[in-house]
Amino acid sequence: MLYARGKEYISKFASCTESGLQCSVWFLPTTRPLGGVKSLSAVRWPLPKYDLKVLFLGFLHPPATAFSSRPFPVSILSLQAISGSMVFFRSVAALSKLRSRLAHQSTSLRSIRWLQVQSTSDLDLHAQLKDMIPEQQECLKKLKAEHGKVQLGNITLDMVISGMRGMTGLLWETSLLDPDEGIRFRGLSIPECQKLLPAASSGGEPLPEGLLWLLLTGKVPNKEQVDGLSAELQSRAKVPEHVFRAIDALPVTAHPMTQFASGVMALQVESEFQKAYEKGMPKTMFWEPTYEDSMNLIARLPTVASYVYRRIYKDGQIIPADSSLDYAANFSHMLGFDDPKMLELMRLYVTIHSDHEGGNVSAHTAHLVGSALSDPYLSFAAALNGLAGPLHGLANQEVLLWIESLVKECGEDITTDQLKDYVWKTLKSGKVVPGYGHGVLRKTDPRYTCQREFALKHLPDDPFFKLVSKLYEVVPPILTDLGKVKNPWPNVDAHSGVLLKHFGLSEARYFTVLFGVSRSIGIGSQLIWDRALGLPLERPKSVTMDWLRTYCTKAT
Repeated sequence: MLYARGKEYISKFASCTESGLQCSVWFLPTTRPLGGVKSLSAVRWPLPKYDLKVLFLGFLHPPATAFSSRPFPVSILSLQAISGSMVFFRSVAALSKLRSRLAHQSTSLRSIRWLQVQSTSDLDLHAQLKDMIPEQQECLKKLKAEHGKVQLGNITLDMVISGMRGMTGLLWETSLLDPDEGIRFRGLSIPECQKLLPAASSGGEPLPEGLLWLLLTGKVPNKEQVDGLSAELQSRAKVPEHVFRAIDALPVTAHPMTQFASGVMALQVESEFQKAYEKGMPKTMFWEPTYEDSMNLIARLPTVASYVYRRIYKDGQIIPADSSLDYAANFSHMLGFDDPKMLELMRLYVTIHSDHEGGNVSAHTAHLVGSALSDPYLSFAAALNGLAGPLHGLANQEVLLWIESLVKECGEDITTDQLKDYVWKTLKSGKVVPGYGHGVLRKTDPRYTCQREFALKHLPDDPFFKLVSKLYEVVPPILTDLGKVKNPWPNVDAHSGVLLKHFGLSEARYFTVLFGVSRSIGIGSQLIWDRALGLPLERPKSVTMDWLRTYCTKAT
């Protein structure tokens, strides 16, 4: 039994039964073939110990008798056992039978890539990637050979001079952002990740290690796999002493992001990719040292980031790591926050900030620098410098500072009219209301929503949370009336600072460092796939204003 969220009409067009277990492929029409994919949600399978889970999203053309000739999003479903063991097809022939049945439905079904079937005994993340990569290399090669000349859209002058917004020009496997629906990590929305990814305790927030596994493999891990990955990251987490000395060479008054990025650059001395490249290795193997660098980087960042925090704000009193804790909880512990609710917040924070497709400044910067075969340390350090900008990651700092200035001027018990006046005062001074609007999203950011739900559960009476809730009611109508804002709704930054402040992490200038630690998971995962797929040097064409003027004159 299956259902789809929303009012999409679903049609089953192929199924295969093997040993009493049915695996079905479904498609649903949508007016946005390259975005807004509404995944199928799974309810209890008739056999009590099985659940259906959406593990892969692809695209294909439906049969000619279907609703439209346009390509539709497709969900490939696999059976995953709830009891701890995995369902396998009895033989390769069973999988072939399914593909054969699909092939009779439409000649376009060859665009389906694979059916995800995963064993809980597969605890080695590196080994799983090694098995997956050759098939994905062939998939990309075939995609280019068969559809290399297909146009993905038209480029307008507005796109060229407006930050390339709306221009499709980058392959990013780990996540996809839809203007209306928000981010999907390997096809899973944030609520789905909260439901499916393992947590530290029942009903808790997802562990970031689980998301890392998902981003790298496209598969939902079990708790045993996540615990194994957590242990692996702990084994990689030791930071060389020269990194701390490099940070200490900076004034303690330097911005936390300056100190953090300097620490990452100091880590680069340990790059396995640089060593391997200097010795010589085939391009097909570039992903292996990139994997080592990315995993080491992800593992070591909490230590570097917490060192920066304790150096600046806690008189250099360093707290050692606790190997009994998971990635995010240990990070929180090293910062100096051990409240169980704060540990849960850090798990949520790191998970939802990890990736936001490839077009944002930090992700695109890492991809661009990495395309020159710069190692993950160099690529991520460059990404951090982009993240530090006020129009990107520094915005979470600006939100809390703005709210604090609001409270200082009007008090905590502010009326709706006072709040409106302050918002208008901000706008009329030529500034923006921080935390509202987004370059892609056109509705409330799901990352804001899940943080709001966390607040309602854990700190419903916090005065700053109540103020954030009031802002949610007041700001969007004002921005809509202004008529210049495409998206008047709150983004992820509108809420995170208030949550952190509630648990004692109130140093707003440090917030972007937390963002940076989180973003390493998405960037590191994609850098591995960049090298695995052999993606080339990025080199877009640029033009001058004279060229644009001449071209447009001729075109009109």
